[in-house]
Amino acid sequence: MSLIKWTPFLAENPFEEMDKMMRDLAPLSANQMGFTPAIDMYEDKNNVIVETQLAGIDPEKVDIAIVNDVLTIKGESEKKSEVEDKNYYRKEIRRGSFFRSIPLPSQVVGDKASAVAVEGVLKISIPKAPATKPKSIKIQTKKK
Repeated sequence: MSLIKWTPFLAENPFEEMDKMMRDLAPLSANQMGFTPAIDMYEDKNNVIVETQLAGIDPEKVDIAIVNDVLTIKGESEKKSEVEDKNYYRKEIRRGSFFRSIPLPSQVVGDKASAVAVEGVLKISIPKAPATKPKSIKIQTKKK
């Protein structure tokens, strides 16, 4: 019989060990597959606004689409020159393609969305769809 290590907080979050393992593996897999840009999403009275940092990426090489209230941002960052004789101690600057698909918190009018890139920050503004009012249906009764 083997001993099981007692962890007092395991009952609160049984998946903590799995999450830690995935976090440890994430930098390895992210370097191989590109990267996933972090986003900030918020809303004002009329719009859903999404911001993401895309420093060093040509905005012309970024595609943005909105389908069924899901925002998709994809593109590619290129390395301008490849130096073969470098002896890296660390290589953390990510290059390659990226893809991010984000469900939006409310219904939007995707055709009227706009995007602006300023100093490496992409800001996408998507107008909210007008709220539909519930329709009241009156029940008709028939007498025999």
